[in-house]
Amino acid sequence: MTTVALDTGVGPLLRSWRQQRRISQLELALRADSSARHISFIETGRSRPSEEMILRLADHLDIPVRERNALLVVAGYAPHYAETALDDPAMGALRDGMEQLLQGYDPYPALVVDGTYTVVAANQGIAMLLEGVSEHLLAPPLNAMRLTLHPQGLAPRIRNLRAWRADLLAQMERQIALARSAELRELYEEVAAYPVPDGADGQDEPAGPPSALSFALPLVIEHHGRLLSFVSSIATFNTPMDVTVAELAIETFLPADQETASYLRSLAP
Repeated sequence: MTTVALDTGVGPLLRSWRQQRRISQLELALRADSSARHISFIETGRSRPSEEMILRLADHLDIPVRERNALLVVAGYAPHYAETALDDPAMGALRDGMEQLLQGYDPYPALVVDGTYTVVAANQGIAMLLEGVSEHLLAPPLNAMRLTLHPQGLAPRIRNLRAWRADLLAQMERQIALARSAELRELYEEVAAYPVPDGADGQDEPAGPPSALSFALPLVIEHHGRLLSFVSSIATFNTPMDVTVAELAIETFLPADQETASYLRSLAP
């Protein structure tokens, strides 16, 4: 996912990250227990930073774990963080924990996605929402953004599509700014170009009781003639030491009104 070129010096790359974060050399030096002069020397290539210094600066610049590895490689060091496949036996405890979390959240929808919104796990609540989605969108690997915004996906059933779509695209823009992923940029350009389905005009105002709309933008979606309203939350793992884990996100959809909660419970086996 990284877009870092290996022939680019680590100094200019660190300077680019610092400027993107809008932090001065002096401020970064104070945070990293260094000096503005030393930071300047690193950025201009006059001084080669140690592995420890690169990791320290990356931490204070909030650089994603994958990009930290890329910086180390550019500087001539080995990657610091492993990238373990999710199906690796070493990830067994993580997989089990996520599965228990997703099952425990049923009948409310919940899923786990990676850094490019590929769905790596989901519960029956998500499967229920995907009823009627075009078969080609359900072929592995499933992508949450395509499933949601494609005209043959969930988009025609989302009653506040314009507002929800704008929120998702803004979320992707923030992630692109943080991760600088070419793959994520391509996905963004793809889903942003999807036409808004016929009938979506005039759906800017979410349906549902005012109490459901006072604290967060809801996802209001039709299911078998009923309007269901959800608010979503996204959780990530704290202080990940593996690239794969660092890019996982767990999204849960909480019923925004009692009608939605009651309906979902009625569907539970």
